[in-house]
Amino acid sequence: MSFLRDSGGFSIGTAGFPEGHIACREGKHVDWQRLKAKVDCGADFVVTQLFFDNADYSNSVITWPGSASGSRLFPACCPSSDRATQALHGPVWRANSRRVAGELETFGDNDAATTEFGIEFATRQCDELIRAGLRHPFYTLNKPHSTTRILKNLALA
Repeated sequence: MSFLRDSGGFSIGTAGFPEGHIACREGKHVDWQRLKAKVDCGADFVVTQLFFDNADYSNSVITWPGSASGSRLFPACCPSSDRATQALHGPVWRANSRRVAGELETFGDNDAATTEFGIEFATRQCDELIRAGLRHPFYTLNKPHSTTRILKNLALA
């Protein structure tokens, strides 16, 4: 990353985990120190990975070590919560939001109900972030239907 920074003409982004990376057994504060190292090497901005509790994002904005460097932290939302998304991010769902995981389990193999839950959950989450003055990207996972529905729910489409 520092090579790119030194080459000039690039804007560099990296990923961060407000709830802490699932593989970081030392905890989110250690994970944030690793994120700070990326910022110190030249990252201009950080886009979050999935998170399910806006309080975790808010706390990370206030306390993550890179905030003093001037790099920006952007929240990203993942509206799709069908079985494919759960398989892809299953450990994140289970570890970081037991309540969300518990609700999803009630739908069993019903992908339509699970997707509907994901749209409603993400709409509430995004509404709260927008009311806090934040705009954010979406992880659509090639499923623009869910994101389009959320934008319509928020009167942004």
